[in-house]
Amino acid sequence: MQKLYFLISICIIKISILFSQQVDSINFINLREVLILENLSSNEIDRMPELKDHVIYAGKKSEVIQLDKINADFSSNNIRQIFAKVPGISIWENDGSGIQMGIASRGLSPNRSWEFNVRQSGCDISAEVFGYPESYYNPPMEALKKIEVIRGAASLQYGPQFGGLLNYEIKKGNPNKPISFESQQTVGSYALFNTYNAIGGTYKKFSYYSFFHQRTSDGWRKNSRYNIYTGYFSAKYQLTKKINIGAEYTKMDYKSQQAGGLIDSQFNVNHRQSFRERNWFSAPWNLVSLIVKYDISQSLGFQLNSFATIAERNSVGFTKSINFKDSINPSTLQYNERQIDRDYYKNYGTEARLSVKYIFFGKENIFAGGLRAYSGNTKRNQLGKGTTGNNFDLTLTNPLFAKSLEFTTINYAAFAENIFQLGNRFKIVPGVRLEYIKNQSQGYINTNQTGKLSPNKKLRQILLYGIGSEFKVSEKTNMYVNYSSAFRPVIFSELAPSATSEIIDSNLKDASGFNADFGYRGTVKNFLNFDIGIFYLYYDNRVGIITQNNAPFKTNIGTSISRGVESYIEINLIKIFNEDSKIVSLSIFASNSFIDAKYAKWNNPDIVIDPKRSIEGKRIENAPQYIHRFGTTYCLKGISATYQLSTVGDVFADAVNTEISNSTGTIGKLSGYQIMDVSISYKFLERYNFKGGVNNITDKKYSTRRSFGYPGPGIIPGNGRAIFISFGVSI
Repeated sequence: MQKLYFLISICIIKISILFSQQVDSINFINLREVLILENLSSNEIDRMPELKDHVIYAGKKSEVIQLDKINADFSSNNIRQIFAKVPGISIWENDGSGIQMGIASRGLSPNRSWEFNVRQSGCDISAEVFGYPESYYNPPMEALKKIEVIRGAASLQYGPQFGGLLNYEIKKGNPNKPISFESQQTVGSYALFNTYNAIGGTYKKFSYYSFFHQRTSDGWRKNSRYNIYTGYFSAKYQLTKKINIGAEYTKMDYKSQQAGGLIDSQFNVNHRQSFRERNWFSAPWNLVSLIVKYDISQSLGFQLNSFATIAERNSVGFTKSINFKDSINPSTLQYNERQIDRDYYKNYGTEARLSVKYIFFGKENIFAGGLRAYSGNTKRNQLGKGTTGNNFDLTLTNPLFAKSLEFTTINYAAFAENIFQLGNRFKIVPGVRLEYIKNQSQGYINTNQTGKLSPNKKLRQILLYGIGSEFKVSEKTNMYVNYSSAFRPVIFSELAPSATSEIIDSNLKDASGFNADFGYRGTVKNFLNFDIGIFYLYYDNRVGIITQNNAPFKTNIGTSISRGVESYIEINLIKIFNEDSKIVSLSIFASNSFIDAKYAKWNNPDIVIDPKRSIEGKRIENAPQYIHRFGTTYCLKGISATYQLSTVGDVFADAVNTEISNSTGTIGKLSGYQIMDVSISYKFLERYNFKGGVNNITDKKYSTRRSFGYPGPGIIPGNGRAIFISFGVSI
């Protein structure tokens, strides 16, 4: 199959070359010069404008990663390289597949990026944004034009979560050609094969872009092979001069073998080993969106986004802790039956946004607001009895799942912000958001009569508010301050007990709190790009499990506070002395964060028998005290090379900061680590490129997480040294 896709890709490249030779009308004047200028002077990290797509970003901390301007391993979606210049991004590296992205900031959990509101083209893509905000889908990096990151202040325009907004922007069709081609073929260590092929263009009022992507590998660890397919199509039509209608469809499917976790002794002896060969995971994902833009006038605009997610989460495997060997039963001469868990998601939503520019006291001000309606449905079937085989097989040997639940969410929201221009330099941006959320759960947690749950409904209205400001220090620099309240709704796993012995607090509250930022950012001429700031994150009513009357009790356990410094500085050394240099470029960057993330309050002190087990004053789980990334990029005409060093502090896996690991490897301290990467690209003959690199140059042994469930449980090792080589064409 890989050979077939490789042959197809080569044919596409050859057709593209022949096509380019025949199209004489296409103007390539100064194309080589433009190519060099992109390498030498364009910023890889930008900021959001004050208004984009009728959303206000003034006074908010933001980063925009320009994917076409960085050197990184896109073939495996290497997140630590791609997010290198976004300070404070904590990453869970579950495997080397790049299928799922696990990131967080400011001491929050990176678990499938669930503290971020994750979107594509401004539309929801997570499993269920309120009840199950985990992101199983991740687009191939070759397909992206940019990634937008807005910290906690995004809560007013986008709702939860505490982490802010993470938005993927897919490339668009070439506006100057009716048809254009792009193809990138990559091979690498551990049988990596990655193919990305795209076609797009513009004809009169119609524009389109489509890609097909496949990535396969045997994986760095034993029992970690995977195969992923992603297809995408977008079309836009300029109905009138003022009205543009667009539609997008994304389909992803994959099968990934789960190598499982390790206990500490196993990790220390050989961190590539695996004791689970029958565990598999897949998540078929379908995303559909319709976007209507109406530029009513130069000062008045409207946009309507309607979207849907139809998806699944499927797993089959031997799920006991690593202490239990997955071996053949002597009495049956077969393996034990595997466990099957299946989720089905159907989510629909619409957001309408409006922006108005108006004159107030002689200055232009901007109002932006909108409405949101959302409906989500999740069907969760767990503890099914599967086959005794080795391959990915969701066949049930008993048609009845031992646990079956259904969750529904209805959400309505209204939101508004306004930029008030006070004088020539100062802006103030107040805003509010009103949320109405209705959750309902029903089903059973075991097939006995005692396991049937009464339908449970939870209704609430939540008011969020905030205020930001900007002060223009110079033409290209400004100071920003922001305060925004935030919340995290009680999620599905917290609405239903995991067993009949577990009790849920009837007064369980949504987590609430706020984010605060203060910083100074901008550019100085063409040689300096920077953003230096401090933050404070207050997170109240965290949900957890304690023991009460000898039974598990799920309740709000306490309050956490995260505070620290985030800084990004990049200097182009050549342009300090020669601002107009077009031949050579040498830049260095430092992306640093210092994070003090601790529990400030323990809600249940009377329940703690041993005071040492209290979480008050303890560090938050999975929150390193520092994350530093340094690097340098050298460019000479079409050649560009980047070296990067990532340094991350140690973390604890539990709230009481247990130092020594337990027998299953799920609790204990994880040591900090340093990783070095290098990436090189060479663009030639105006439309071709070679790329390559080495990830984890020193083959460092490290781990970013301990897992209690999938894909573990136990220590999940980070990937060792890997090499990739890539060839591409764009016509």
